[in-house]
Formats: sequence, structure tokens, C-alpha cells
Amino acid sequence: MTLSWNEIRSNAHAFVKDWSGETSENAEAKPFWIDFFAIFGMKRKGLVRFEEPVKRSDDSQGFIDVLWPGQILIEHKSADKDLDKAYTQALDYIPGLRDRDKPKFICVCDFNRFKLHDLEEDIWSEFTIDELPKHIQDFGFIAGYKKRIYKDEDPVNIEAAYLMGRLHDALEANGYTGHNLEVYLVRLLFCLFAEDTSIFDKDLLRYYIENKTSGDGSDLGARLAQLFQVLNTEESARQKNLDEDLAAFPYVNGRLFEEPLFIASFDRNMRETLLNCCALDWSKISPAIFGSMFQSVMNAEERRNLGAHYTSEKNILKLIKPLFLDELYEEFGKAKKNKKKLREFHKKLSTLKFLDPACGCGNFLIITYRELRQLEIEILKILEKDEGKIATRLDDIVWINIDQFYGIEIDEWPARIAEVAMWLMEHQMNMKLSAEFGEYYLRLPLEKTANIHNANALRLDWKEVVAPGELSYILGNPPFVGSKLLNKEQRVLMAELFVGVKNGKILDFVTAWYLIAAKYIQESEIKVAFVSTNSITQGEQVSVLWNELINNYTIKIHFAHKTFKWSNEAKGKAAVYCVIIGFANFDENNKRLFEYEDIKGEPQERSVININPYLVNSIDIIITNKGIPIGNVPKMHFGNMPLDGGNLLFTNQEKEEFLIDEPNSSKYFLRLISAREFLNNGIRWCLWLEDANPKEIKSMPMILERIKRVKEFRLNSVAPSTQKHAETPSLFRDRNRPDTFIVIPSTSSERRDYIPIGFFDKENIANNSCHIIPDATKYHFGVLTSTMHMAWMRAVCGRLESRYRYSKDIVYNNFPWPKDISEKQEAKIAELADKVLQARELYPDSSLADLYDPLTMPPPLLKAHKALDRAVDRAYRKAPFTSEAQRLEFLFDLYQEYTSGMFVEEKKKKRRGKKGQHP
Repeated sequence: MTLSWNEIRSNAHAFVKDWSGETSENAEAKPFWIDFFAIFGMKRKGLVRFEEPVKRSDDSQGFIDVLWPGQILIEHKSADKDLDKAYTQALDYIPGLRDRDKPKFICVCDFNRFKLHDLEEDIWSEFTIDELPKHIQDFGFIAGYKKRIYKDEDPVNIEAAYLMGRLHDALEANGYTGHNLEVYLVRLLFCLFAEDTSIFDKDLLRYYIENKTSGDGSDLGARLAQLFQVLNTEESARQKNLDEDLAAFPYVNGRLFEEPLFIASFDRNMRETLLNCCALDWSKISPAIFGSMFQSVMNAEERRNLGAHYTSEKNILKLIKPLFLDELYEEFGKAKKNKKKLREFHKKLSTLKFLDPACGCGNFLIITYRELRQLEIEILKILEKDEGKIATRLDDIVWINIDQFYGIEIDEWPARIAEVAMWLMEHQMNMKLSAEFGEYYLRLPLEKTANIHNANALRLDWKEVVAPGELSYILGNPPFVGSKLLNKEQRVLMAELFVGVKNGKILDFVTAWYLIAAKYIQESEIKVAFVSTNSITQGEQVSVLWNELINNYTIKIHFAHKTFKWSNEAKGKAAVYCVIIGFANFDENNKRLFEYEDIKGEPQERSVININPYLVNSIDIIITNKGIPIGNVPKMHFGNMPLDGGNLLFTNQEKEEFLIDEPNSSKYFLRLISAREFLNNGIRWCLWLEDANPKEIKSMPMILERIKRVKEFRLNSVAPSTQKHAETPSLFRDRNRPDTFIVIPSTSSERRDYIPIGFFDKENIANNSCHIIPDATKYHFGVLTSTMHMAWMRAVCGRLESRYRYSKDIVYNNFPWPKDISEKQEAKIAELADKVLQARELYPDSSLADLYDPLTMPPPLLKAHKALDRAVDRAYRKAPFTSEAQRLEFLFDLYQEYTSGMFVEEKKKKRRGKKGQHP
């Protein structure tokens, strides 16, 4: 039984009274340390070893005075002996110990003086025996108390996952598989955490395995089965002659150990693996991340990249703080000076309910629970502390419980992990409460549990999980699966959910959760927030998804994090470009927009009037595909698709070799401009045979052979449209060759401040990886290469991974050009655009990729762009723009003027009555 700090301090004072002033002449080390460990309620025999034999580094025999394997090594000396020398002696013993027995602490003592070294944190503590009560917390690890400093990438996380992976593989190889294996591992995980976090007595499981099972592992499975049975049996119902080491385990309940499982078979290596698991300090692993780590255990491929897929606590807080936590702390700040209001606020916290409909291993629920419990501790510190003493039993005043949390998870393993992780976080918060009030608080047996449903969230009616009238918040991180990567079942689900929604097939999988949530929260005060890939706020998906949400379900965005990099620091880390969107079925005056100057950095928060689907402070505009530009500017076209199987295309070397055999073909070669060649100074060529003389072509057999292969390629296609083009095998599928044209690559790096744009003449052929604007002027070039256009492009374009995906129908045709521009302004923009082209020519050996890399962009080119930007800005308005956010707000307003009557009208939204009101 774990003692409270008040009991431990009381015992420490008694120990000092008994032992202070003793010397080696009339005292022995063993009873001294037996009494010392008893301060912490540790009385189990055999756990601590005295005079433990060990080989020193010089291979001579030594004896450790006191050893608690894996925890502390103590070297005890006579009074006034050199403790530094004793410490050196203690260090010399460590190499002779097994890895799992190596200590985390070294203590040297001479009855009167103590020197304690925390080897992991490299923290020293030195004091006399009379000062022991003041330093007793330094030994808190003996009772299971220890300050937890969780590190997302602490090596213990990875090591624990690998060890559990080895155990998983060994059990599976022996035929212990499926549901039985998953439940078995979850039980072991709970036990491993329990003995390092004071649910069990310290090292109770390890001692049981080491001392009560055979070294060859032959009886380990049966012993664990007996242990699981004991953990599921109330103390009063246990057999009277039960082994005392089994009887020391508490009754757990919570249905965790209820289900009968087949007895697993172990061998020597598997037993060693489990003991090595016991030797790890499981108290260092935060339940918020361990679930995702161990989810990877079940998949050998994922295990190679352990740690790459969990969601960091920092990112989770980005969602839950603006969703509810900031508001609750604001309410707490207003109520804490009035105990009546504070009690009412405390009661309110106990009624809040949370649902994560794609909960995985429960990360969001765990952190949410932890933050609510922390807030409750702050409340209790005001309400219940009376001159440092607790006024009421903790069990009566802790009102927040894990049964306020609901989750839906399609896979059983993470669903079970989520349940256990919630229990473990509950216990850790109980320990934090115990440390705060000095009273040990343990909720055992487990009577309540998080409501985790193992089901498909897109099939299950969420109202069967929790009624809308009871729920306060929906939150989570639904799966990141692009529309083109959906499996067959996912495509069927999406088709069923978005039936009747035009172009619903282009939507990413995450949008299904948005739609179901929007339906669920109708006529309620429920708030929702999801992490999503940023694709749902860009390109074509915006018009499909948000037109449905806004027009049919009156959804309003309350807060948003604009695009940022959602990642962790694990090796082989998984990085995704994400947004966080908080929304509801009602409007709210105070909206919060978080913007990132650096997508890997910290956001800047702005209070805004409205947040539209592009996460811009503007009205709820939906930008749809348009066939022609909204302004009086030249039309944009796709480049020319060869559709030739590569037979009409040549590298520089291939062209030179071809001309040796067919010298008369030189006049049919034109420079091919693809995005790759355009950006990287590459050289490719194409045979352009439009208007070629048939007689002349027939006289060149190598060209005829190329044409023949094009015809065969097109005829062999399964696409009827491609087969049709076999009728004209000498020609590109598209044949757009204007006298002059602007080229914009379809895809460009997100690192660039400006998409490189170029001018070309008819001696160049742009292929289908580019867009072209025939007969455009330098004025058009100037506006398109300006920061104003780049801001618009970044806001509305689609993405290919993280790269910009330029679109003529979304980006170009919807771009609001300057209105009522004077001839003088137009001429000035054209003049400065020409200076940009001239600045490029100063560096003939540098590619556009080099010139527009933010790290290598030459100052003359940057200066030319900045001058052009100022001229374009003045064409829009006289006042300068100080941020991209300002530019976008202006452009969306201008877009509204251009398209009045063409965009989706904003419906009248319901507004909340009082801020902070909950159902």
C-alpha cells in the first residue's frame, strides 16, 4: 500500500529520532536500511538485497552493501569515512551488474551523512540525517513518487516499444494470435505501468516473475494467468492460502482482467524479454503518447519507424486550448475569488462530455482529461485547502471522471489501448493530487472507464454513443487519406455519405467526419474541432465540402490554425501539412485565427470578424471552377500534351544523334518547355510536325518510325479518347503554339516566395506540366509574378504534397485583378516587370530554381521584385499592405465585387446568447 507524503514525513521523523547520533560502534548497516525503506512502507522481503556479490571492473570479487536491482545501489561506511571514495567504489560495481539490474540512483552514507546521485538526471543531494525529513522527497521513487518529465522522444519510449514488439512477435510465432494476443499485451502494459506508478507496490511484478517462475519460462504463462485472475478478484473473495506475493497485488476490476484468455506459452528468451520490460522506468512514458507507440508494435513494418506516427502533446494543445480550455481558464479566473461561483464552475466541469470519433489510442481524450483534472486541482487548492490541510476526503471532492469521455475507434488494439491509457492518466493525476494535498489517493478498484467503442465511426450512429443533448465537444484527428488513395470500402463509404453532393468523389477521407459532425450538432451548442490535411481549405475541395456544410448545415468556423507542419522529432518522422478548424452550428463574435509565418514555427493569433473556408478573415465565399477569367485579361490554357509514349521527345544528346542520321529533320525540332526544364535550365526537344510536308516526312525513315510507334502506343491504350488520336500520330494531342506566351509551371515548391514565371516565343513548345497565357503582356506578367497574386495563389490553390498546384479554373480565372487601373500604372508595372526579367539575365548560369530559392535569391533580383510589388500594391490601393493576411482580406472583398451574385450568399446565422454557455 502506497503511503501518503504526510505519512512518509511522519515516518522519517521517527527514523531520525531512532537513528540520529548512532555510530558504527553500536549500529549495523542492515537494520539501518531496513528501517529506512520502512519509512516508505516497503516491507516486502527479498526485494532489497544485502551484501550482494558482484565482480569489480578488475574482475576481483566485491560485495554491494545494499542493492535494489534496477533502482538504487547503496554503499555504507563507518562514521566520518570518505564518502567520495565510497562513491567511486559504488561506480566500480555497476559494470558487473546485468543491464536490467543497473541502478538509477547511487547513495553513499555513514549513518550521519547522505549523498544521493540521480544518475539519469545527474542531480546530487547531500544532507545529514537530521535534515532527512526535509529531503525525503528525493527518495520518493521508493514509494513510487517521482517528478515526471515526459519527453516525446525519450529513448525509453522507443526501447519499450521494441521490447514489447519482440514479445508480441514471439507470442505470435507460437500461435498466440488475434484478439487473445491483443488483450494479453494490453494487460501486460497495464501491469508494467502499474508497478512504476504506485498502482502496485514498486517492482511487485518484477519480483514475482524473478522469484516465482522458472528460469526457462516454462511456467510463466500459467503464473501470469493466475496473476490476471487475482487482479480480477476482490481481496475478500480470494483463497485464504494464496501465495503472499500474489496476495500483495490489488484488486483492479474495470473489466480489464475479466475475460478468460488461453494460457500463453513462454520460453527462456521470452521471460528475459519480459523482465527487461520490467526493468524499464515506465513512469517516464506519458500515456498520451505510449498508445500510438504501441499501436506500431502490432505491425512489423510500422515498427521500423517507431515514433513517427504519434501526435505530440504540443499539437494536441493547439486544438483543445481554443476549443474549450482557454475559455474555461478565463471563466476560472473570474470565479476564483467567489467560492460559490467557483463551486458552480467545478460542478460544470464535472458535467462536460467529450467525443473523439476517430480516437485511435486516445491521445486527444487523454490530454483533454489531464488538462481538466489539472484545472480541478487549481479549483480544489482554493476551495479545500485550509491552512495547508485538506478539509474533506479527496474521494468526495474529485468530481471529474473518465466516464465523461467517449471515443470511437475502428481497430480493437488501439481501442483497448485507449481505455488503459485513460486509466493510467487518471492514476497519474491522482498522484499529482496526492502530492499537492499530502493524502494518498487511489481509485482502485476501477469502477468507471472511458466509453471507447470499437466500431466504424462512419457506419455507427454517434447518437448511440452519446446523445447530442449530453455532449459538449467533439474533437480529434481523423485519418489523413487523400481521395485518390482511398481503398474500396472507403470509396463506398464516401459515396454513401456524400450522395447527391456534386463532385463528392474529389474529397479527402477526413471530410466524412466533418459532414457527420455537422449533421450531429444541428440545433445544439456543441463545438467541434478537427485536425485535417490543409487540402480541405484549398483548391476544388473547398467548394464541394464547404458549400455543403455552410448552405445545408449552417456551419460557422469559430477558430482555425492556418497551414502548419504537423510532425514530431522521431527518426523517419511523419510530416503532414495540416490545419485545425473549430466550428459549430451557431455563430460567435470572438473568432480566433492562428497564422504561421514559418510553418514549422509558432503561430501568431489574431482576433477576427469572420473566418471563411479558406481560413481568411472575410465573408464565407466559395470559389468554384470558372471557365473564363473574372477580369478583362487573356485566357489561360493548358500546355500541350504529347500523348506519344515518349516517341516525339528528345534529350539534347538524343536530338544530336538523331540529326546525324536525319539531318533534314532539324527544322522540325522545337525546344520543349516542361516545368522541370523551365525551372532547372534543362534542355529537351520535341518533333513538331504540324503543317509538315507529307512528302518530306516520308523521305525521312527515322521520323516515320517514330510516328509509327506513336500510332501503336495510342491504339494500344484502353482509353477511347487516346485511341482516337491514333488518327493523327504525327501530332501532339494538343497543339497550342502562339507567337508569344507566358508560362506558369503547374507545380512549384512551397519554399519559394514567388512562383517563377517566364516569357517565350513560338520557337518553344510548352508541355502539359505548364499553363500558358497566349499573347499576354508584361503588365500581365508583372501582376502575376507579384506578391498580391502569390498570396491569392497560396490561399486558394490545391497542393501536391506540400507543393503549390497552380490551377487555371480556380486560381487564375478567379483572381481579382486591379480595378480601374490607369494607363500610367499599367505602364509602370510593365516597366518594373521588365526589370525583373533583366535581373534574371544577370545570372545566365543559374537556373530559376537557384534564383528563386529563398536562401540563394540574388539581391538585384529580390530588389526588382520588391519594386514591382510596390507598384502592383498601389494599383490595388494607396495604403500599403503590411501582411499577407491584409492582402487576402482585400482580395476576397474585391472578389466579392467582381462576382456579386455569383458567389454563395451567406445565410443568416444563429448567434450565441452568452459567451461560455454550455448545454
